[in-house]
Amino acid sequence: MYSPACHRLSACFELSRPGAAPQLRAMEGLRGLAVLLVFLVHYVSLEAPWRGGAVTPLAAALHSMGNAGVDLFFVLSGYLIYGSLMSRQQALLPYLRRRARRIYPVYSCVFALYLLLSWALPSESRIPAAWPQAFAYLASNFLLLSGFTSAPPFISVAWSLSYEMLYYLLIPLLILVFRLRQRSRSWRGRFFAVLTLLAGGLFAIFGGPARLLLFVAGILVHEALAAPAWRAPPPALAACAVLCALGCLPLPLALLLKLALLACAFFLLCLCCFQARANWLARLFCWTPLRWLGNISYSYYLIHGLALALLHPPQAQGLAFFLLLMPFMLLLSLPPAMTLFLLVERPLSLSPLQAPAPATAAAPAVVSSPALPAAGNFPPG
Repeated sequence: MYSPACHRLSACFELSRPGAAPQLRAMEGLRGLAVLLVFLVHYVSLEAPWRGGAVTPLAAALHSMGNAGVDLFFVLSGYLIYGSLMSRQQALLPYLRRRARRIYPVYSCVFALYLLLSWALPSESRIPAAWPQAFAYLASNFLLLSGFTSAPPFISVAWSLSYEMLYYLLIPLLILVFRLRQRSRSWRGRFFAVLTLLAGGLFAIFGGPARLLLFVAGILVHEALAAPAWRAPPPALAACAVLCALGCLPLPLALLLKLALLACAFFLLCLCCFQARANWLARLFCWTPLRWLGNISYSYYLIHGLALALLHPPQAQGLAFFLLLMPFMLLLSLPPAMTLFLLVERPLSLSPLQAPAPATAAAPAVVSSPALPAAGNFPPG
């Protein structure tokens, strides 16, 4: 039964458009999974008295696995932006304006909040004391360059936005310079395979932003789905691949190997969830609460770390306390993100949407154009 309360919530957090591809409903749920993983990073990072005993190795493992949430965001962004640019030719400046509109209203609001808190709590401020250095620091952060500098980012999670913006700039240039729209699908597949190997080799030798390679996994998802005779993997295989990749993250393996495992696992997961014929895994990610969490994931990503930092857990110890407190901290971190989404992100960053039909709680909730994802389309730990 679709109650009036559910209809009101749907009007706030549903981002459906009639006629959108129904297989993309699961993408919102995948964003929900990504932001839950990111929540784990900041939850276990709280300066709380549960450190020690059996909690310490569990917290370390959850922290390692939670970082994969950002990588899943990157895969989804790679898929969406590449698919949008390949579907039709777009002028560069309007495209960049749409990307800036998607990111900056919420980011500017949170940035201003951090400035206010830095003034109110100078002992916690990351802003340098000298004004020239302070100006340079704040300017580089506001221009989303913090992911490529040695200084700690003003907003701790904003490093991933640097990766997003770099991808937004690079991918249209690659499409234009190498004339990817005119190439065959097999040629594009070989091109991105060679590009990944070259970049991976450079990162292995010289270091660098290796997590950019996760965008390529999303690009390959788009190419695989566009193939006439592609076959989605069995959902059990995709689920096991993701669990195995996450389980390998706490192990002392090379970063590039971990990223390769995540890229393969998320590639299979997206293929399985975006197929036209629904399976149990795709239906799982179409669960309405998970999709709604995915729809507010950008606002949640930027604000939840601050919310958790302000929510000091009570002084207690033990594994049971650590596990039982987790869902409560998740629930307490939701209202700030919901407020930010409703007051800033939805009116300023998202295109006006038709009201969702009240006939069913499982109405399609996807974007009408991959150029403007329904909700946070990146990480963002």
